[in-house]
Amino acid sequence: MKPVRAPSVYHFTFVIEADETGGYYAFCPSLPGCYSQGETLEETKAHIREAIQCHLESLAKDEEPIPQEPDELFGTIQVTVPTPHRSYR
Repeated sequence: MKPVRAPSVYHFTFVIEADETGGYYAFCPSLPGCYSQGETLEETKAHIREAIQCHLESLAKDEEPIPQEPDELFGTIQVTVPTPHRSYR
């Protein structure tokens, strides 16, 4: 009998964007080709979780390495752009 190993836990960053045709589109930058969509944010988040799970299970089945998340930080940044001066005549 083959010994059963405890499952590994991974953390992956995902991005959700509004889709032009409605709903949302999600992808995982660390797993090229891993993407999903949904009508609501909650549905999209559940779908990308499932897509990541399937992607990792496929890699494990094929004995491929599981990519590691980069040590980069994601966030937002404020940028100020000068407004061109308009002259009125």
